[in-house]
Amino acid sequence: MFSIDIDTKDSRSVNQHKPEKNVNRIAILAPNDRRQGEGGLRKQGIFKSSLPEKPLVSILTVVFNGVGFIEDTILSIISQDYENLEFIIIDGGSIDGTVDIIKKHEHAIDYWISEPDKGISDAFNKALILTMGDYVNFQGAGDYLLSDSVVSEMMQGVDADNDMLVCGRIQRVSECGKQMLWVAPKRYTGKFDKRSLLFRMSLPHQALFTHKKMFERYGLFDVNNSFCMDYEHLLRAYKNFPKVTLKNILFSAWREGGVGMDRTLDVLKEYGKIKMKNNVAPRVVLMLIERWILFKYYIKRNLVFFRVPQ
Repeated sequence: MFSIDIDTKDSRSVNQHKPEKNVNRIAILAPNDRRQGEGGLRKQGIFKSSLPEKPLVSILTVVFNGVGFIEDTILSIISQDYENLEFIIIDGGSIDGTVDIIKKHEHAIDYWISEPDKGISDAFNKALILTMGDYVNFQGAGDYLLSDSVVSEMMQGVDADNDMLVCGRIQRVSECGKQMLWVAPKRYTGKFDKRSLLFRMSLPHQALFTHKKMFERYGLFDVNNSFCMDYEHLLRAYKNFPKVTLKNILFSAWREGGVGMDRTLDVLKEYGKIKMKNNVAPRVVLMLIERWILFKYYIKRNLVFFRVPQ
């Protein structure tokens, strides 16, 4: 094993060696007739691994026709000062110029491919089997990290042998990316109660670092879920939920829009099915919770009709 420097913009030190053959991970996906593009540092024989004092962090982005915002995501990740980070992009066969932007920055991307997939869960799973990191974080196309040092801040004091979930906070922003709408979680308490997952996704995936052991233990994402695959994966662990290390750090901006933007009711119904499937509470309790959530949804949706004109 030895360290080399890539003499290009946005470069960082990497460890060049073949990845360990464990947890069925692979460095490069097998060729297929549908692939439209492929590249990155791994295609040059450059791979990364964890170091004793610097766990490898894998940031994964999936995208399809995201030319408007994908560069914001890429730039926020490749500019990080954390020295042991890998970045993988799975493109679903974009035809709008997204791939050209990816190629523009591939000197700082560990691996990317462009090929049709079967949806978001399938694309996530492709990315997951390619990761070599101790921790995995997902950033959607258009989401972006809020400072160049935010990964370093998140990883400060993290024990990679024991901390299974490390979670910061997210900032919801308008589609243009300039207007802050709200922050989640709204209040930082320093403690996580798993029962909050019965009501909502209380560990926002844009600010969540998930240890690779969670995927080794509970598998990949369920491709039958269209919106809440990350939530369902967490609920598989509900009965023996791991320790969550909370950080009062605004980690990522979550851009308004996305696959579930105008399908809130479908998202809520999928939440309900997922909770039933994973048997996280007695059925009658889950039914009451679902009705309460739907009641709040309909009240909020129709509240505009009851506002007093100014």
